[in-house]
Amino acid sequence: MKTPLRVNFKRLQADVETLAHIGRRADYGLYRMAFSKGDQAAREWFQERIHEAGLDLYIDGAANIHARFNWNGERPSVMTGSHLDTVPGAGHLDGALGVLVGLECLRRFKELDLSLRYAVEAIAFTDEEGRFGGLLGSQAISGRLTPEAIHNARDLDGISLSQAMTAQGLNPADILRARRKPESLIAFLELHIEQGPILERQGVSVGVVEGIVGLFKWEVTLKGTANHAGTTPMDMRQDALQGLAEFAGEITRVLEENGGPRSVATIGRVEVFPGAANVIPGSVKFSLDVRDTEAIILKDLTHAFRLALSAIARRRGLMFEFEVLSEIEPVKCDPGIMETIFNAARSLGVEPLQMPSGAAHDTQIMATLTRAGMIFVPSQGGRSHSPAEWTPWEDIETGANVALNTLYQLAH
Repeated sequence: MKTPLRVNFKRLQADVETLAHIGRRADYGLYRMAFSKGDQAAREWFQERIHEAGLDLYIDGAANIHARFNWNGERPSVMTGSHLDTVPGAGHLDGALGVLVGLECLRRFKELDLSLRYAVEAIAFTDEEGRFGGLLGSQAISGRLTPEAIHNARDLDGISLSQAMTAQGLNPADILRARRKPESLIAFLELHIEQGPILERQGVSVGVVEGIVGLFKWEVTLKGTANHAGTTPMDMRQDALQGLAEFAGEITRVLEENGGPRSVATIGRVEVFPGAANVIPGSVKFSLDVRDTEAIILKDLTHAFRLALSAIARRRGLMFEFEVLSEIEPVKCDPGIMETIFNAARSLGVEPLQMPSGAAHDTQIMATLTRAGMIFVPSQGGRSHSPAEWTPWEDIETGANVALNTLYQLAH
């Protein structure tokens, strides 16, 4: 095709603005956590848009919502999409933009009456953000879930996945039926905001993701002895918080010695017990999130952080234990899809930037099932998971047009 396809941007813009009000609260943040009222309202709205477009609607056993074009149940499909659910107090583009761009692409294919070799699906994945563990919908499609994992999944308030689904008339046992055979898919493509500052800093409208970081996330507990803050000499203390402080100071050293240029580590949550001003902390519980694009580096960092914790605990007379909350392998995006994205962007007069993704995405899971690729658009100030999340409209339009032409090339 000599003349690039283009989305109906006014329609896409209206969709983005309308969805941005669903689940919004007084702090201007969005609260569409999986299977919440806000999430349900967004799901119902999205289904209405699919019906209005005259596309086929399908909801699988994991509650993933599929819009389908050129579907006959026999030919394989090119799939695109992202997620509608959010973290608490979220912005309006994370996940949602990829879903809406996918829908708009299918609407354009239908309106232009394009002849395609393969079917095309736009999907809204369930619980990407992690109320019940994260990446639920894509893991179900990829066959990575077990009955035990589904039964044990709970949110921070102790509500189980089964309870949340049953309350909305869904059967959690059907999650396992969402699994797709590899031969049913030709490729998967996701458009997403970058959630970082690189594209904006470089002045580039489109990123072509080369790989997505893997990660390990621990919940670590350091145990010492709670005691009186005034009567216990400093050299006789087993202060768990001091152990955490020393460990936090070791992060940079561990990354420099055992990591790579893209390694990052974060302590994002800390709980101190008993938490009184006049009591030496007897224990601390904290999270450790470590990411890199190379599996071997993640393995080295796992070993190095365990050694650092062990050495600090030994020196300070503490005990330590940790629970592995999640482990996700890094993945490489498909070179052929990357080339197709580059060609689509250049046909529109855009020179994209090849770059890694520092955040986990459904693409990471779908890459275990089929060829997968990912398009980034800039995040202003690198902000995400916040009401301050924003991408300039012109960059959204450019990214959507790149996605449209990429999907066409993959499907025709």
